[in-house]
Amino acid sequence: MEPLVETVIEDGRWEELDLPALATRAAEATLAALDMPAEGFTLVVMGCDDARIAELNGAFRQKGKPTNVLSWPSEERASEEPGMAPEPPEPGDPEDPEPLGDVAIAFETCQREAAEQGKPVTDHVTHLLVHGVLHLLGYDHVEEADGDLMEATETRILAGLGVPDPY
Repeated sequence: MEPLVETVIEDGRWEELDLPALATRAAEATLAALDMPAEGFTLVVMGCDDARIAELNGAFRQKGKPTNVLSWPSEERASEEPGMAPEPPEPGDPEDPEPLGDVAIAFETCQREAAEQGKPVTDHVTHLLVHGVLHLLGYDHVEEADGDLMEATETRILAGLGVPDPY
């Protein structure tokens, strides 16, 4: 059986925070909260630095500056109705799980934002990982109603993990 999360560490500082454990915990909690079996899915989380995420942000969003997290869903899953939850994807076989996509997260930006917000960096990273996984599942925050749904979903998932409301 393949693991739910494959973690790629491009910046060794992520080892100090145990990014693989944080990513797995966030992904498992997100899927569980949405009644999705973790065994049927897989995703990749890359822990990088600000320079790398700025490069990716420039290439994919035409914003050549660092950001905290980026997501690339394996397919479009957004709901056509604003404020409505996306239809969850069908799980694959545990031996051949359905790929959800990729998430990249930037060390310096996460650390700086956590310090600015006066919260533990692991809580902030967990929030951003949940946020990224929700993007892979079709959630977004372009429209206000979608943003409200995404924030409420994040808050509920994070509460289950013992992470205070980030909003």
